[in-house]
Amino acid sequence: MAELTEEYVLEADYDPKAYMEFFNLNENSLEYEFIKFVLRHHYKTFTPGAVKGDTLISISNSPAIYPLLSACETFKEIIIADCRDQNCQELQKWLKQEPGAFDWSQVGKYMCELEGGRHKWTEKEGKLRKTISHILKCDVHESKPLGPDVLPPADCLVSSFCLETVCKDQSSYRAALKNISSLLKPGGHLVLSGDLGTSFYMVGPKKFFCLVLTEEFLRGALSAAGFAIQEFDVLSRDDDTMQEICDCSGMYFIVARKEKVI
Repeated sequence: MAELTEEYVLEADYDPKAYMEFFNLNENSLEYEFIKFVLRHHYKTFTPGAVKGDTLISISNSPAIYPLLSACETFKEIIIADCRDQNCQELQKWLKQEPGAFDWSQVGKYMCELEGGRHKWTEKEGKLRKTISHILKCDVHESKPLGPDVLPPADCLVSSFCLETVCKDQSSYRAALKNISSLLKPGGHLVLSGDLGTSFYMVGPKKFFCLVLTEEFLRGALSAAGFAIQEFDVLSRDDDTMQEICDCSGMYFIVARKEKVI
């Protein structure tokens, strides 16, 4: 497991604009591979309505909106809870259509293609904006991740490549998973995705720590947090051509149901 040493930059050096450059997709890139994997699973999970309800909370550590592109078709309200102030600012900029906001059309059009062209990207983007009711700061290390903000328990939590980027070890990951599960009603669903085996990721020229995850650990952590896994899909990678960006060995997608309060 990678250690938190001086080779990893401080959070203050994080640049959300540099992070979003990941999503100017190159078909031969690791980012393109990951986005396709996640979007296909989100389409399968949300579009048929198997996972649905009134309120969805997105637990994030990036200014990315791709995890919400299918969910806005089946949920009446989406609340974004992000771990970084800089990301909240970028998300607000996109929500308000301010100058300099990131253009998500490349990712969005791919999602629309998956949905069979039922929606044009401009329509999808407009619907997502209308569905998002709040963008809040969160701290997954607190028992009340949203602080003084009190919200009714959600029907679904979505989180993509988040907890592994903010948790320094397995114990803090387990605690964070328990903390965010407090935002979910019993019987609600957690939709989780990310990388396996990753010890670092690059944002521009800067290197950030990532907690190495395995399928075995994730299964155990979810069970201990009171979740029953309904789907666990892994896409293994044996191509090391993108190791300078991220040293992942695979990608995971999980749908789990909250069975009990721990």
